[in-house]
Amino acid sequence: MVFFFVKTDNPRPTFQSDMTPQERATMTRHVEYWSGYAKQGKAVVFGPVADPKGVYGILVASVEDEEELKRLLAVDPAKDILVYSYHMMPRAVTERMMSS
Repeated sequence: MVFFFVKTDNPRPTFQSDMTPQERATMTRHVEYWSGYAKQGKAVVFGPVADPKGVYGILVASVEDEEELKRLLAVDPAKDILVYSYHMMPRAVTERMMSS
């Protein structure tokens, strides 16, 4: 298992407050999509970050490899709205690791 930090950039600085109805529906499906992976342990944490410079999203993913992460991102319902960047976390520590 390997961890990745994923950052999602919104299409515009005001996106969080002025989504169109279609964008809001897409983002609802996006949250549902990643919530399913949270239940499986693949999405360790995800959600918006209230950075004063502009809201963006983050995901910490626990996957087999980079190819699995790419496959998950490729079918994210918000893939046509958000811009993804990601980096491997080679020495990630989780609560689960600490309790074993």
